[in-house]
Amino acid sequence: MWLTDWVKEFFRKADMVLLALILAASLFGVALIYSATRYLYPNNTRYVPIQLVAIALGVVAYFVMSFVDVELFTEKSWKWMFGFNVFIILLLKTPFGTGAESTGNNSWLAFPFLPINIQPAEVAKVFFVLLLALQCRKLQDWGISRFTSVVQLAGHTLFMAGLIAMVSGDFGMVLVYLGLFVVIAWTAGVKKRWFLLGAASVVGAFLLVWDHIPAYIQGRFTVVVDHILGNPDTLHNQTQGDGWQQTRSILAIGSGGVFGQGYLQGTQTQSTSKSALPARHTDEIFAVCGEELGLIGCVAVMLLLTAIILRCIWVARRAASPMAAYIAMGYAAMLLLQTGINIGMCLYVFPVVGLTLPFFSYGGSSIITLYACMGIVSGIKMRSLPSWLRDRSQLS
Repeated sequence: MWLTDWVKEFFRKADMVLLALILAASLFGVALIYSATRYLYPNNTRYVPIQLVAIALGVVAYFVMSFVDVELFTEKSWKWMFGFNVFIILLLKTPFGTGAESTGNNSWLAFPFLPINIQPAEVAKVFFVLLLALQCRKLQDWGISRFTSVVQLAGHTLFMAGLIAMVSGDFGMVLVYLGLFVVIAWTAGVKKRWFLLGAASVVGAFLLVWDHIPAYIQGRFTVVVDHILGNPDTLHNQTQGDGWQQTRSILAIGSGGVFGQGYLQGTQTQSTSKSALPARHTDEIFAVCGEELGLIGCVAVMLLLTAIILRCIWVARRAASPMAAYIAMGYAAMLLLQTGINIGMCLYVFPVVGLTLPFFSYGGSSIITLYACMGIVSGIKMRSLPSWLRDRSQLS
């Protein structure tokens, strides 16, 4: 009986618009994944079923998280949440940790009893946003822009980002964590001078340690700069060396034109050649869309993701408390950062850092995590202030 009551309350109060948007994006992604893995036949039968199961589990996670009071939960369990984040990332140093030798990343946990791999930094992101939002709320009492407050916020972020960098070498995820800090701290009211100082410090530190950065990471940055500047001296490296993956991507997108070559008809997407589009069901799913569905398909992808992000911001603006607003904005920032970086990679204007396109790329743990985050946003909407009270609170 209680489950029936929950279901009724869910359909009455939960954010059904947000659920519809993420389901539309996910099912669009399934269609692209099917096309992107069709060339593997008969060995492609696992991708679509796993993605569909992940979406179904994601809907369950969305339902459950909509009823969780994350503010109260985070307040009471923040030590356990922080400990879990550290623990799950350190698991990458155990025999369960795995990665790709070609990328230098060790970003996944492969358990023999699970059909999918788990990306710890992806899971930890859920709790990182909650913890940073709680931290901002507590520091408001002391002055969010005080030196000690900023040091605490930055220290938490740099610790997590540094841990991920040292343990897994996943610098794409490091960028996301740093971006989350910027958006949540900005939303909480940290003054501009701290962001300017932080940006200068990051650039300075980057230049100081440049010679100590692994060569494969240096190459990813320099090849993008050379491509944008049109450096003729490194043309071979731009097309056949460090920039080979991105070259295949922009060729695929460009060949699609306005309407695309047709679903299941993409030259590179359906090619079995090793020189065709790589990582086409994960990092390069946007290029698959561009080749087969053209500009129209790419615009549809971006409109769906933009609508999801704007919906999160809409919920944040109507949140019942500052902490709830920080959380919703944090998840909006997470989607915006990953979308911008992934599409930038595909368009050859951002280095390849191994970030997938939210809701569209293949990845069971990623999908379930994303749905859980959106479920938290839905829960914030369920407990938002009524319009008459919200109007009065804005005047006070």
